[in-house]
Amino acid sequence: MSPYNLDIMDWIDKQYLQTPCYGSRRMTACLIRAGFAVNRKRVSRLMRLMGIEAIYPKPSLSEKRKGHKIYPYLLRGVEISEPNQVWSTDITYIRIGQGFLYLMAVMDWFSRYVLSWRLSNSLEVSFCLEGLLDALEHSKPQIFNTDQGSQFTSETFLKPLLKRGIKVSMDSKGRALDNVYIERFWRTLKYEEVYLKDYSNVLEANSSIGRFIFAYNNVRPHQSLGYKTPKEVYYKESPSVSIRIEH
Repeated sequence: MSPYNLDIMDWIDKQYLQTPCYGSRRMTACLIRAGFAVNRKRVSRLMRLMGIEAIYPKPSLSEKRKGHKIYPYLLRGVEISEPNQVWSTDITYIRIGQGFLYLMAVMDWFSRYVLSWRLSNSLEVSFCLEGLLDALEHSKPQIFNTDQGSQFTSETFLKPLLKRGIKVSMDSKGRALDNVYIERFWRTLKYEEVYLKDYSNVLEANSSIGRFIFAYNNVRPHQSLGYKTPKEVYYKESPSVSIRIEH
């Protein structure tokens, strides 16, 4: 991967957080205005590599695989009133030196507590499965929400959920808000950690991101949680807090 292409990918990543509805055509126009010498073919290729699909208003870091079962979205209009009612997972792109990694995380929606996370240099299902099994050591949710990427629709990933009687929910196509809380976490992570650092290797990225997530869970108070930390809300009763998914 050339340094120039990595710079373009970084710019796309930042622009996406501001304008998640931009496809390759509009992203190309913005890149040219920002001074990059690019054409739509290159931008489309890099967006696919990053997992940002031009026809979707949210990143899907893998395409749906033919033959994989797709489950309906179960959270529209549902009031989230307790920990372990709904968990979700997602994947995002992380720049590292002259390359990049993928970061996945599992989050409890009610508390915003990050239950587990993993870094990988590929989009194989194995690192997503490791993160899921790590999260399931805490407890188990009533509903587990994912996008329709091939990692999350694979039988390998779904088996531990179905075996435990957990209901599977999958984002609707073109719905940018179906996984809204973990998308907000990515934005916080990128602007308060990743964009401020210049990770030179995997060990450095892993350590620094780990420290940030620890502080996010254990130290950082959230206004939406009554200025409690995610850990305090996840592990203790907090009946005054509830959220409803209206979209």
